[in-house]
Amino acid sequence: MNQQSKRMIVVLVSICLMFVSLIVYISYFQIFKAEKIKNNSYNKRLWINEESILRGSIIDRNGKILAYSEKQDNLYKRHYNYGSLYSHIIGYSYREYGKTGLELQYNNALLNINENAAINEIKNIVAPSSEGNTLKLTIDHGLQEKARALLKGKKGSIVAMNPKTGEVYAMVSMPDFDVTNLKENWKQIVEDTNSPLLNRATQGLYTPGSVFKVITTMAALETSNLNTKHECTGSTKIDGYVFKDYSGKAHGTLNLEDALVKSCNTYFTEKSLDIGKDKIGSMADKFMINSKIPFDLPTKSSTFPYKENLGKTDIAAASIGQGKVLVTPLNMAMIASGIASGGEIVKPILVKEIISPGGKVVKTNTTQTLSQGTDIFTANETKNMMVEVVKRGTGTGAKINNMRVAGKTGTAENPSGKSHAWFIGFAPADDPKIAVAVVLEEEGSTGGKSAAPIARDIMLYGINNFKD
Repeated sequence: MNQQSKRMIVVLVSICLMFVSLIVYISYFQIFKAEKIKNNSYNKRLWINEESILRGSIIDRNGKILAYSEKQDNLYKRHYNYGSLYSHIIGYSYREYGKTGLELQYNNALLNINENAAINEIKNIVAPSSEGNTLKLTIDHGLQEKARALLKGKKGSIVAMNPKTGEVYAMVSMPDFDVTNLKENWKQIVEDTNSPLLNRATQGLYTPGSVFKVITTMAALETSNLNTKHECTGSTKIDGYVFKDYSGKAHGTLNLEDALVKSCNTYFTEKSLDIGKDKIGSMADKFMINSKIPFDLPTKSSTFPYKENLGKTDIAAASIGQGKVLVTPLNMAMIASGIASGGEIVKPILVKEIISPGGKVVKTNTTQTLSQGTDIFTANETKNMMVEVVKRGTGTGAKINNMRVAGKTGTAENPSGKSHAWFIGFAPADDPKIAVAVVLEEEGSTGGKSAAPIARDIMLYGINNFKD
């Protein structure tokens, strides 16, 4: 073989390798990167159709208009009717700052364009769109207003939902920001150390504290031959670390129900070692901790890394919602919903329907089961214990006259500041209509004192105003 032939072979092999590399890269891009880049809020292709299509409206479950567009001086202007109230749900759509919230996630639906580029090009030729679709949300505007009013001046989140269908009635994150004057206040918003752009409901990761004890309780109920008796002296030492009850109070002789009602730390920390990290972790998994929650908005995953090499202290701390456990308010609302609905975890729904410009429903998001958290017997036993928490325990601030309310309080130690106050629950306990999670960030008081009364007002509103 002469020198020229060898050179030709080298060139051909090099070209083949380049083609193979290109194919591998394109395949990798399509599988792993394309969706992220397509939905990037600064992707200019998102704005291609903005000039010629009237962006669809966004309405609440009762038809109240929350956002809409109109043509002004040959340009389409977006209007947000309620300032900051929906800043973390609807988000915003501005050329200067991109898109967030439902404005981003449902951009194609709001412009009535097909996600498939080829199909969309054909559609533009045959039947071009001039008006986008309307998004009908599951949100109740009245409850959304009430939830925000209850959180005014605080940091934290409220999530209220239908435990049977998964429909989200209210979702508030504070602090928020006014989308109507975003341009004027952008610098102040992005530099605010309280992170008003963060949707705490779906992406805020918090130490749950004692609200996590419902997970440990269900794990205990499913543990065979567990001795559920305990003598509480107010503190216990596990592997050299001292765990204390609130104010060091001794509760005396307790069973599992008493321990949940009084939120006894020493009970759960000691019993966790008998239950085992795998049992507690498996229960957490089934209630969507350590999983990506499918939702209409981006979510962070709650975590309990029980498969790591945890020591006894780590397991004990996790059993009371401390240590390495982190959760989102949305996930905690789903946990309350799961207990309320007999152990079934349903997918949370924020967008109920997509409605065409002609008024036809083109898509409906229906109830889907994500997981069977536990069986109906364990769920009902846990529910009855949570009823006692509100009736005679730490959650009396959530009482509603002439009604059985189920709940659990939490006061979570926060390494970076004051403790977080929590409450999760649902009502009526015998036929749940609404489930709720409340977290007050760095509140510095107990969940029973500050979060439970807020949850009560949310549940009462839902019971009085919702039929389903």
